[in-house]
Amino acid sequence: MKANDGVKGEGRYRIEALAKGLAVLRLFDETVTGLKLRDISERTGIPMPTAFRVVATLEGEGFLERTDDGTIRPGVAVLTLGSAALRGSSLVQVAERPLRRLAESTGETVNLGVLLGDQVLYLVRLRNSDLVTANVQVGSTLPAAYTSMGKLLLAYLSVEERREALRTHDFTAAVGPNAARSLAEVDAAADAIRAEGFAIQDQEVAIGLRSVSVPVFGRGERPVAAINIAVAANRHDAADLRGTLLDALRATAQDISLRLAAG
Repeated sequence: MKANDGVKGEGRYRIEALAKGLAVLRLFDETVTGLKLRDISERTGIPMPTAFRVVATLEGEGFLERTDDGTIRPGVAVLTLGSAALRGSSLVQVAERPLRRLAESTGETVNLGVLLGDQVLYLVRLRNSDLVTANVQVGSTLPAAYTSMGKLLLAYLSVEERREALRTHDFTAAVGPNAARSLAEVDAAADAIRAEGFAIQDQEVAIGLRSVSVPVFGRGERPVAAINIAVAANRHDAADLRGTLLDALRATAQDISLRLAAG
């Protein structure tokens, strides 16, 4: 075997077989939970015989599993890896205790999330059992354009970066009644969000849900994450989110930010 076998472009140490396996695993997300082998081949561009071998290898190691009808879906090993990654994240480790204190002091649902393309990825979720929402949990994603954390993190991007992040976002999707319906609406809100330092979601994700979010900083000028407090609309109006809840949220964000900067 030559020294540059498996090398593509400038990636001197790139292992193509591993890259193909990762490409297959990346096909699965919140909306894609099962695929047939032909779908995998078409979506990745990997020829069918190679896709068969890649899937068989991942299946043998527990990262994929196959149902009786031939549908391929993530296996338990993927869940274990994801759980370990979240638990081992320095951001999660630093943030978890301050967030738990915030949840206990307010009695509300508290979340930590990061921007992932046009989605917000939930890294910590401490849920108030009274909150009626979609089935959101650690590792879940929601459209950034409709969530308070997503709107806040998008606001700290440049116009070009924001438009690239939302390039494939479907603004016609069925969501809450107050959701933005165009990129122009997201852009219009960005300056005010950045100037005020917080973002409010008022029944944009779903009817009956409101939230307020603030940024968490590390050592740079851009947020590394956002945290929010989510409440039921029948218990809190939008004005409530600008009062004591926002004050408590900001104090928690400052605590986490100082810990990250010192770490």
